Amino acid sequence: MKKVALVGASVGLLGLAALVLSQQAGMAGQVNTSATTQAASPSTVNRAEIEAIIKDYLINNPEVLVEAQAALTAKQEASQQQAAGKIIAENSDKLFNSPLDAVFGNPKGDVTIVEFFDYNCGYCKRALPDMDALLKSDPNLRFVMKEFPILGADSTRAHIVAKAFKALMPEKYLEFHRDLLGRDGRATEDSAMQIAIKLGGNEKAIREKMKSPEVTQAFQQNYELANSLSINGTPSYIIGNEVVPGALGADALAEKISHIRNK
Repeated sequence: MKKVALVGASVGLLGLAALVLSQQAGMAGQVNTSATTQAASPSTVNRAEIEAIIKDYLINNPEVLVEAQAALTAKQEASQQQAAGKIIAENSDKLFNSPLDAVFGNPKGDVTIVEFFDYNCGYCKRALPDMDALLKSDPNLRFVMKEFPILGADSTRAHIVAKAFKALMPEKYLEFHRDLLGRDGRATEDSAMQIAIKLGGNEKAIREKMKSPEVTQAFQQNYELANSLSINGTPSYIIGNEVVPGALGADALAEKISHIRNK
C-alpha cells in the first residue's frame, strides 16, 4: 500500500509541477511578446521535457517523495483522530459508563482505558498481562472491557456465555475473563461454560441468561461504536479522546495514561 501511495504522490507531483512550470513559461512568453513586436514567438513549453526533468530530479532526490508521503500520512492520521475524538465525545456514556460492560480496577479511577477484545484474538491474549500489570501498579486506573467477538461463531458463542456469567456472577467475572482469555486453544461455548461451572456458575441458569435481550443489546452497542470509530480489529483501545489500535505493551499504555494525567 505504501508503494501505491508513493507512486500516486510522484504522479501528483509531476503533474502539479508541470502545470506550474507551464503557466510560468506561458506568462514569460506573454511578457516578452508585449515587450517587442519584432521578437520571435515565444518557444512552446514541451510538457514531456518538463516532466522528464522533474522525474530525473525525483529519481535523484527520492527523499522528497518519502517526506511528502510522511507529511500526507501525518495529515490523514491527524484528521482521523480529530474525527474520532468528536465521536468519542458524543458517545462518552456508551463508551466509558455503559452498565453492559465489565469494569476492572478502580471503578472511580481518574483515567479510563476502554478495550475492545475477542476471546480468540492472539494479540488480546498477549495484552492480558499488560492490563494486569497496569492494574497492579496503578490503583487509580479503570479498565472498561468491550466484548467484541469478530473471529467467528466460536467467539460469538464464548462471549455469549461470558455475558451471561457476568450478569449472574459479576464478582467472579475477572477471574473468568483471565482464565478464558489466558488459556491455550480456541475459546468456544463449551470451554467458556466449563470455566463458568468451575467458578460456581449454574449451567441451567447461565443457559437461560444467554437468551436474554441484554446480551444481544451489549454486542449490538459495541459493534455500532466500533463501526463509528472505524475499529475493525482487536485489541483496540480508547484512551482519552484517542483510538489506539493494537497490543502496544504495558509501557506504551502507561505513557499514554501519564500524558492524560499531565494535561
